[in-house]
Amino acid sequence: MERIAILSDIHGNMTALRAVLKDIEQRGLKHLICLGDLAGKGPGPAEAVDMITDRCRAVVRGNWDHAIAMHASEFTLWHRAQLGKKRLSYLRELPIYLEFYMSGRLIRLCHAAPHDMFYRTFQDSEQTKRLKLFEPTETLNLYSDIVGYGDIHMAYIDHISGRTVFNAGSVGNPLDITQASYAVIEGEYGAKELSPFSLSLIRVPYDIDKAVDDALKSDMPEKDAYINELRTAIYRGNVHKEVK
Repeated sequence: MERIAILSDIHGNMTALRAVLKDIEQRGLKHLICLGDLAGKGPGPAEAVDMITDRCRAVVRGNWDHAIAMHASEFTLWHRAQLGKKRLSYLRELPIYLEFYMSGRLIRLCHAAPHDMFYRTFQDSEQTKRLKLFEPTETLNLYSDIVGYGDIHMAYIDHISGRTVFNAGSVGNPLDITQASYAVIEGEYGAKELSPFSLSLIRVPYDIDKAVDDALKSDMPEKDAYINELRTAIYRGNVHKEVK
């Protein structure tokens, strides 16, 4: 049996990332996958990219990673300056999704959806919209059994028409409760024959005051909005707004 930790939405919050990695180490988890949004919002984008690159088996591109790496604008200027050319190139080359079998289940992992990193779904989204998450991809013309994603910063596990969807939540910018989140899947990696499988969500308290202090000491943009999100887990705009 193999156990894989699935992280998402670091958003440059190194205090939260270190707390999650410590918890992962204490649980003896050796394999990590990140579902994107390494950078953006928080004060440590370069450190987050470096640490995720070093620790994770695979990484997919998030919408913030895409915006920062692909577009030089007032919105992305500070984050691009922190990252530098090499890290921006790394973010541009990240895949949109990963897929593999585990204990007889076809699993797809992505930032928002396997076919579109900007396709946003919530647990209360209409079922027809959520079922699109399982649709075949260009590389494998099969519906998936399990889809795991990030993007909305709200951790959950749900079942739709006999299939499973889960959200790993956010490491660095949770918007459900003020604790970092990640998921763990366990089973026979690569096996197409059905066998026992488990999926769980882990919540990790971290030093929010330290994360706030890191932001205050930086010259990052939109400090007040970021700090308020860390302290309250309330999104700065409408919770179903297009960009998180």
